[in-house]
Amino acid sequence: MNNSSSRKRVVICKLSTVAVISMIICALAINNTLSVWGYSESTKDSSVENSSSFSTDVIYQIVTDRFLDGNPGNNPQGDAFDVNNMRKYHGGDWAGIVEKLNDGYFTKMGITALWISSPVENITTIDPSNNTASYHGYWGRDFFRTNEAFGTMKDFQKMIDVAHEKDIKIVIDFVPNHTSTAELGNTIFPEDGRLYRDGKLVSGFKTDSKNIFNHESWTDFSTYENGIYHSMYGLADLNQLNPAIDSYLKESIDQWLDLGVDGIRVDAVKHMPEGWQKSWLSNIYGEHQTFIFGEWFTGSTDSDKQMEDFANKSGMSLLDFRFANAVRNTIGEKNMTMKQLYNVMDSRSSDFEEVNDQVTFIDNHDMERFMSLSENDSKAVDLAYVLLLTSNGIPTIYYGSEQYLQGESDPDNRADMPSFTTDSNAYKIIGSLAPLRKTNPALAYGTLEERWLNNDVMIFEREFAGSVVLTAVNRSQRDYDIQNLVTSLPYGEYQDVLTGIMGGESITVSKEGKVKPFKVKAGESAVWEYTKADIENPRIGNVDPMMGICGNDVTITGRGFGEKTGIVYFGEITANVQAWSDSKITVNVPNLNAGKYNLKVVSANNKESNMYKNFEVLSGKQTTVRFIVNNAETFYGSNVYLVGNVYELGNWDTSKAIGPLFNSTSTIGVYPTWFYDVNVPAGRNIEYKFVKIDTDGKVNWEGGENHKFKVPDDETAEIIVNWK
Repeated sequence: MNNSSSRKRVVICKLSTVAVISMIICALAINNTLSVWGYSESTKDSSVENSSSFSTDVIYQIVTDRFLDGNPGNNPQGDAFDVNNMRKYHGGDWAGIVEKLNDGYFTKMGITALWISSPVENITTIDPSNNTASYHGYWGRDFFRTNEAFGTMKDFQKMIDVAHEKDIKIVIDFVPNHTSTAELGNTIFPEDGRLYRDGKLVSGFKTDSKNIFNHESWTDFSTYENGIYHSMYGLADLNQLNPAIDSYLKESIDQWLDLGVDGIRVDAVKHMPEGWQKSWLSNIYGEHQTFIFGEWFTGSTDSDKQMEDFANKSGMSLLDFRFANAVRNTIGEKNMTMKQLYNVMDSRSSDFEEVNDQVTFIDNHDMERFMSLSENDSKAVDLAYVLLLTSNGIPTIYYGSEQYLQGESDPDNRADMPSFTTDSNAYKIIGSLAPLRKTNPALAYGTLEERWLNNDVMIFEREFAGSVVLTAVNRSQRDYDIQNLVTSLPYGEYQDVLTGIMGGESITVSKEGKVKPFKVKAGESAVWEYTKADIENPRIGNVDPMMGICGNDVTITGRGFGEKTGIVYFGEITANVQAWSDSKITVNVPNLNAGKYNLKVVSANNKESNMYKNFEVLSGKQTTVRFIVNNAETFYGSNVYLVGNVYELGNWDTSKAIGPLFNSTSTIGVYPTWFYDVNVPAGRNIEYKFVKIDTDGKVNWEGGENHKFKVPDDETAEIIVNWK
C-alpha cells in the first residue's frame, strides 16, 4: 500500500482426542525484441475450484474505483467523489467488474484470477492532511461490512458467482496492519482511526483505553522492530496481540472467505509480528483452501535474507519486488544488463524454497507505471510482459498496462481505465501466453535454465516432466545470430506462440537437441513450447497449503499421477486421499509429530514421484504469545533468544531458537527488557528459557528451573518473567 493512497507453508497437527478420532475416521526498452515458440499435445488444466494453488493462473490486479463504473447509484456523495480529482472516488465498482466478466474482456486475455481492492468499509471522510478520499481501500473502518462505493454484500457475492462461472478466481486485498490515519502533528482527523465491528464502535486511536492500537511514534522504519510496532505514515496501527483484535481479524477474514473468495493479498506483512501472522494463517488454513501472498516492499534487486526467510517460513508467499525491480531496471530504464537480470532470476530459484509460488509483476499501484518508466516505449512494455509471463512465479497484470496506461507517482499511477480494446499488442501478447500456463506445466512448475546469454539477449528455458517452454529476448537495436543453442525441446519445428506479434519466427531442433542457427532481430521476442502428453512417472509441482490442523485438506498439483488412486506419503506415513486425478490430488494431513516432512506420490502402477521437501507440521492449533524477559543484560554483539520444549520454540535446540528478541519499543520493552511475539500451540503446557548468544555462536543459558506456562486455548497472551 501507499501512505497517501492509500507460504512457506505449514501444517498444524492437533493432538487432541477429537483430532485423533477424526484422523481414524479419515483413515477407514528501444526496439526491444523477444520470441516464444510452441507445440502442444495436452488438454487444459482447469479449474477455479482449486483455490489453494495459483500456479497455473494469471492474476489481473484492479484498483476497483478506477476500473469501470457499473452502477452510478452507489457513487459517494459530496466531496469524496470527483472524477476530475485523482485523490477522490471515480465510481468504479463490482458491477463494473461483472460487466467486463460478462463481455469476455478477461477471458479473451487468458486471465484466470482477479485481485481487487479491499472490499471492507472504509472511512467516508476526507483525509485533511492531503485532501484524499479512501478510494484505494486501505483505510478500513469496519472489516465486517462492504465499502458501499463498491457495492453491497449482494453485489460482492454476485461478482464472485459470475467470476466462478467464467473459471476466474477472486483475490481480495486485506489490511490487518492498520485502520485509517490518526496521527500527524497537530492535524485532527475526523475518524481518528476508529474501528467498528458490524457498525458497533470498538475503539478510536486517541481514546484507546482498550489497547486496541500500538502507540509508538510514527513512520520510523530504521529497524525491523520499529517497522512492526510503529505506525505507517500516521495510520492507526492495530495491536494484533490484543485478544479482541486477534479474534476480530480472524473472524472478519473468515466471513469474506465464506463468501467464496479464493485468495488473499495481505498488505504490509513486513510491518506486523511474524508470530501473529503465522497464527492467523494457521486459523485460515484450518478452515479454508485458499492461496495467500503478502506485500514485503523492497526497492532492491539484491538478496534480502529477512524477506526470504519470511517467504520460506511464514506460511505465505510474497509479491516478488526483487523480480519486478530487475525487469524494470533492465527493460524499462536499461541500467542493468540481461546477464544481470538472469542472475537475479536464477538466484531467486535458490533463495526462495518455492520460487514458483511467489507472485511476480512489472508494475503496480505503488510504483511508476512501466509505460512511463520506459519513456512511453510500448515495445518495452510488450517485452516485459513476455518475460513476466514465461518466468518463474505467478504473473500479475496491473489493470490498464495492457492498454499502455501511463502514470508516475501516486495517484497518477492509478488513473481511470482508458480503454477496453482487445487490439493492443500487449493485450494480444498476454492473451497468447496466459492460457499456456494451463496447458504447459513447464510455466507453472518448471525449472529455469539459461541457454544463450549476453548483455542484450537472453534465451532461457523452463522444463517440467518433459514439457518445455523456450523464451528468447533481444532488448537491443541490433540483430544477433544465435548459434550453438541447445534445448530440451524434442526433434522438430516449432512456431512462435506469439504468432510473430513481436517478430518471432519458427525454429528447428535436431534429434540431438541442437537448434538450427537463427537470427533474433533488434527488438524481437519469441516463445516456443512443447507439452508432453504421456508422463511415465508422477511429478509433484506444488503442494498447497502447507499449514493446517491434522485432517485438513492439502492439494498436490503436478502431472502424471494417473487417473486411478495411488498413495501419498508424508515422510513414511500415508495420507487419506480425498480426490485423485492425473494433475491434482487432495489428501488429509495425517497424524504426525511436529516437524518438516518430505511428500511423495506413488501412482496406482507403483511409479514414484519426486520428493516435495520441507512440508512443515506444527504442534497443534496455534495462538500468539508475547514473551517478555526483564533484566537480561548483554555485552556488545550478544543478543537474547527464546527456546523451549515444543517444536515452535526449537525443542531445546539453540540453533533453532527464536530471535534475536526485540528491546527498543517503549510501550512493550526497552533494554534490558527483551520481548518477542511467537506462535505456539494453543492449550499446551510449555516450558522455556531465554539464552544469550554472541556473534561467535557461544550460548549462555539462563539459570534456575525452566519457566512454565499454560498457553490459552483460544486467545493471545503475554507472559513476563525476570532473567534467572
